[in-house]
Amino acid sequence: MSHSLDAPIDVPARGVVQGARALAAAVRPKQFTKNLLTLAGIVFAAKVTSFDAWLHALLAFGVYCAASSAAYLLNDIHDLASDRLHPVKRLRPLASGRLPLTAARWAIPVFVAAALGGSAFLGRRSLGWLVLFLVVQAAYTLWLKRVPLLDVALIASLFEIRAVAGAEAIGVPSSGWLLACTPLLASLLAFGKRRAELELVRDGATPGRNVLRWYSRRRVDLLLAVSGVSAVSAYTAYALSGPTPWLATTLPFVLIGVARYFTLLYRHGAGEEPENMVLTDPVLLTSTALWALLCAVVLTTA
Repeated sequence: MSHSLDAPIDVPARGVVQGARALAAAVRPKQFTKNLLTLAGIVFAAKVTSFDAWLHALLAFGVYCAASSAAYLLNDIHDLASDRLHPVKRLRPLASGRLPLTAARWAIPVFVAAALGGSAFLGRRSLGWLVLFLVVQAAYTLWLKRVPLLDVALIASLFEIRAVAGAEAIGVPSSGWLLACTPLLASLLAFGKRRAELELVRDGATPGRNVLRWYSRRRVDLLLAVSGVSAVSAYTAYALSGPTPWLATTLPFVLIGVARYFTLLYRHGAGEEPENMVLTDPVLLTSTALWALLCAVVLTTA
């Protein structure tokens, strides 16, 4: 049996491709930048030249990307009704209808299984940290993101778990200073996100979530200032008392990054999607990249 050259015999294939693209967008690959914290252990333990360390750290990165993908899908399923009323979130694959709800529900256990399998390969302790990450993420998504301050504390704890898991993957103790700086920086980004959400509510672009009723602009601005000063102070203390005095040369890039973040937050109304800020703003991108490169060089040659 022959087909006309113009017959749409590739429609099923195109449907599969479109579904795969929608799923790829739904897991928010831009936010995988958060999982780069799993690579921080390589830098701060001065194992940049270790091939085995890179293999284990990259596996940990993949594990947390899979776990995060499951968490984002669960979040979008749970918030489907409110996302459809949001000026930005309504464009997400689930809210816009590009990704079927059934497909998202099936994808979640697949991503969780992949994450658990990879983490089990890294060892029992790595598996334990991943299970904790999944439990905290689920609790945040389903219940606790409605509780003021606790919502930000849980976001900070998820960043902390990523950092600890990265160190565990390569078999080194977690840096105390890294564990101090990570939640402070995460809190800064989380409060910035809350401020951006408040601006959308004030402009009438979205009704906003219930938790935002507690976060007034004045209160959030205060929390942002405290988080920013605390994060910079903690890193400064580490840089000046760390394994090498040359670590102080990384301070300018930290100061530039934080200053640029506040500029984008207050002058340009950014902040609701901090991962986009890091990936698209040339100043933030450059300062972050130079900071990481200089840290690797300084700590490796110390």
